[in-house]
Amino acid sequence: MAVTVSPLAPADYPALPMVAGVRLAAVVAGIRYKGRHDLMVAALAEGTTVAGVLTRSLTAGLPVDWCRERLVHGTARAVVVNSGNANVFTGARGRQVVEDTAAEAARLLGCGKGEVFVSSTGVIGEPPPGDRILAALPAAVAALSPDSWEAAARAIMTTDTFPKMVTRTVTIGDKTVTLNGMAKGSGMIAPDMATMLGYLFTDAAIPAPLLQALLTESAEASFNSITVDGDTSTSDTVLLFATGAAGNLPPSGIDDPLIQDFRRALREASIELAQLIVRDGEGAEKFVTIRVTGAENDAAARRIGLAIGNSPLVKTALAAADANWGRIVMAIGKAGEKAARDLIRVSIGGVLIAAEGGRVPDYDETPVAAHMQGQNLLIEVDLGLDQGEATVWTCDLTHRYIDINGSYRS
Repeated sequence: MAVTVSPLAPADYPALPMVAGVRLAAVVAGIRYKGRHDLMVAALAEGTTVAGVLTRSLTAGLPVDWCRERLVHGTARAVVVNSGNANVFTGARGRQVVEDTAAEAARLLGCGKGEVFVSSTGVIGEPPPGDRILAALPAAVAALSPDSWEAAARAIMTTDTFPKMVTRTVTIGDKTVTLNGMAKGSGMIAPDMATMLGYLFTDAAIPAPLLQALLTESAEASFNSITVDGDTSTSDTVLLFATGAAGNLPPSGIDDPLIQDFRRALREASIELAQLIVRDGEGAEKFVTIRVTGAENDAAARRIGLAIGNSPLVKTALAAADANWGRIVMAIGKAGEKAARDLIRVSIGGVLIAAEGGRVPDYDETPVAAHMQGQNLLIEVDLGLDQGEATVWTCDLTHRYIDINGSYRS
């Protein structure tokens, strides 16, 4: 099937600057796709710290298990990512491919096997072609460069239609630090940690425990707040690497004034990457922001937002530009969170539609219908109960989604 770039794709891609202590490469390994980059390697300076968030799926891939084991040490020298094969439900053979990949990358880079992180994305349940990965690694290491960001971002794509990249520059004390990020994700997107593959790199000096706290916090507001189709991937991995090359004074904790600009930049970059994934949702034609306020607590607000964003009935109405607010009310009621029917207020495009247990008097659907025709939609729900609030991002559900996933393995 010919790949058509999502209509919600950005007009252009950012030019990511170099991050001291990071070199990247992308090569053709022939894992599944023909004639395209499908293997990415990032080499990291000695002393790099790492943090990660990983899928909670009970059928997680072998690379996820490997990363989970490596994260406890808090250091990294490389990450190897392949697209085309997820290495999930592949048994002992799959584990051996992960170990062999890490060992060969370590040999080529002169580091320990346990300092190499591995990720895979693609088809589930098919034996991974470890021989092709191993054969491609020497060329990848030989091609390492500090400015191969876009090639690396493209190499991790599967059904994605465009690369997803962000960059930020902030200060920590008297030092300027850079933060670059890339992600992949288009389908099998439903938050349960971070439904995607994502890699963030900074030259800041940040101890591993603090790095982990920062990433966990930012993931909650970003990668855990998106949904395309309600399915949680077996391969979800987000890793944050800090090389320390900027030479800043290491912050002491998450509330240290030194880290606040970086903390804010990480959150913004994570949200931007998460939104790019939604904008590349399989078959998506509309980007939807769902704001929930007045919930019992923030967690309840997010679960209600996700219930709305995951509803096939809501999503197909969005695709048809149908302001069917009754489906939104339905989704609120099924979320399993506290809600009082007569306190709920529902707005679309800033126009109040339902309140006090029914449709508002003299409701005029004309401006709402006009809003529904656009590419960027806003749904607002106020539960009227307490101070809990959350924002969730989703997309519509079109027939194109069926076309893509019906032919994914063929």
